[in-house]
Amino acid sequence: MIKKCSYFIVTASAIALITMAFKGVETTLITNDYYKVSEPLAYNVSTNDRVLSEINEELGETNFSIETTNTFIDFKEALAVKESDGDYKAVNSYGYMGKYQFGKGTLKFIGLKSTQDFLNNPALQEKAFVAYVQKNKWILRREIQKYAGKTIRGILITESGILAAAHLGGAGSVQDFLRSNGNVSFVDGYGTDIKTYLKAFANYDLTTIKAEKNPKVI
Repeated sequence: MIKKCSYFIVTASAIALITMAFKGVETTLITNDYYKVSEPLAYNVSTNDRVLSEINEELGETNFSIETTNTFIDFKEALAVKESDGDYKAVNSYGYMGKYQFGKGTLKFIGLKSTQDFLNNPALQEKAFVAYVQKNKWILRREIQKYAGKTIRGILITESGILAAAHLGGAGSVQDFLRSNGNVSFVDGYGTDIKTYLKAFANYDLTTIKAEKNPKVI
């Protein structure tokens, strides 16, 4: 009887140890897998108005909203992704530099002479972008007033679309497109047509950016 009890106790203990060992391995694997995640996490948020409304109601009185605002910041960051994937150090095969892909001529246009300083200074690049938008807004002020809200070649013309297209091809190319009713359209060295920018960057609110005749970056 004692032998049988001893055998039972030993057997039960062995089973318990094996079970605990497997649990320990499982916990270790889960922990290791968790810390070995190498890809960035992506969160998909519904753009359905009813769903957004319900979520915002659930948020209560926090004054937080997940709706986008299409501000100047949204505009410049979207344009930066298109130009360089947001890389301040980027230099393309044509020599265009930085997050917003400026050429040497454009930099001189807004008062910058050192391309090395420009590439090594993110704050300077942000100021340069604002100055260039201000300059183009002044050059194209009549076109913005005359054509915004109209449709040319199936494209709704907006202020932000005009300024994005000017960033790609210069203010003159935008004037040519608008004044020719879309018959003249600039295409850059990589085959990107300004019509692409007129469409992709429409309807951003750039009222906070004031037109300046001679903006300079200091």
